[in-house]
Amino acid sequence: MNKEDPYGQFADVMRGAMSTHSRQAVSGLGAVLGTITASGVKLDDFKHEVQDYLVAELPGTLHLPERELAGAISGISDVANGGTTGTGRFLLQKGEVEEAVWSLGKGLKAGDRVLAMRVNGGNDIVVLCKVVSAHA
Repeated sequence: MNKEDPYGQFADVMRGAMSTHSRQAVSGLGAVLGTITASGVKLDDFKHEVQDYLVAELPGTLHLPERELAGAISGISDVANGGTTGTGRFLLQKGEVEEAVWSLGKGLKAGDRVLAMRVNGGNDIVVLCKVVSAHA
């Protein structure tokens, strides 16, 4: 660049300023791994624990396939009207549960690794899911 070219100097200053603003705008946004603590969540890229965070819930219809379960049976009257116990197999038909909600927050405990997302310009943290090793 020619030091005597004022337009070239102006372009360099603008390019530098835009680059700085772009970096600042996207830093602190996006998905990040973290760990649930006893009182919050500790993100891998932030040195402080975040105590005020959100947890995703997944509302919808739960589709259940046909399945067979084994279990204990108790309290069934026998021929002499006495109670009996035993084991049995149950065939559950295919079905749907409407308005089901999976509440992730109730299943998280200290030490769990999670995937979190920064939202609202990085002001809020939403824990999306628990992450586990593919080899576990």
